[in-house]
Amino acid sequence: MEKTEWYLEYEIQHNRPGLLGDISSLLGMLSINIITINGVENSRRGMLLLSRKDEQIERLKSILNTMDTINVTKLRKPKLRDKLAVRHGRYIHSDIDDKKTFRFIRSELGLLVDFMAELYKKDGHKLIGIRGLPRVGKTESIVAASVCANKRWLFVSSTLLKQTIRSQLIKEEYSLDNIYIIDGIVSTRRASEKHWELVREIMRLPATKVVEHPDIFVQQTEYKLEDFDYIIELRNDENEEITYDPIENNGFGQSNGFSMFDF
Repeated sequence: MEKTEWYLEYEIQHNRPGLLGDISSLLGMLSINIITINGVENSRRGMLLLSRKDEQIERLKSILNTMDTINVTKLRKPKLRDKLAVRHGRYIHSDIDDKKTFRFIRSELGLLVDFMAELYKKDGHKLIGIRGLPRVGKTESIVAASVCANKRWLFVSSTLLKQTIRSQLIKEEYSLDNIYIIDGIVSTRRASEKHWELVREIMRLPATKVVEHPDIFVQQTEYKLEDFDYIIELRNDENEEITYDPIENNGFGQSNGFSMFDF
């Protein structure tokens, strides 16, 4: 019989010596295998498990609920966020009001790259937006995630090394397996109509597209934020405000210390 993955997370109420050993022994007696184990946040521990029968998990749940040293917070088929939490020891945080918006800070770039790589690997095409101030690591994270997912990336518009504004692709660059990267600021403020014809063509492709500065991108296009499957926010610290005021007020100029190459 094929084994099934489960995610167990519990909060430690009393961290006595041998607690983890007791839980591991219990799993062994129930013939449940441990794949990965790690601490995840706020005195919590997460485990990825393998079981042959759902009844084993039901028995595990009933026994764990009798223990006063722990409080089971999750016991379910693992979601992507669960797997990454065990891998990195911290949870990806989503917006309270908008569950498709995920927030990261610069010190979590490794977690962000891993998260985006897993999104790239998922079946079906996706539209991903990424917000963030200059030099916070947006483009680098997109490219690094492409490498991790073994995907080819293509800049449709960008300022990573030099200003890139593509107006056509060669035949070999059309692939449903590619990651197409669009800089919303460059495309809306500096591009020709030929470039926009290419952007619209790419947006219709059943491939994964990543749009930097999606808020600027949707202001002057027919696309809406509701069209995005995921929105990622990247900040230098948790309290940083992502604002485009210097761009809006200065026509994408170089005043207030900003230039197009900052983005």
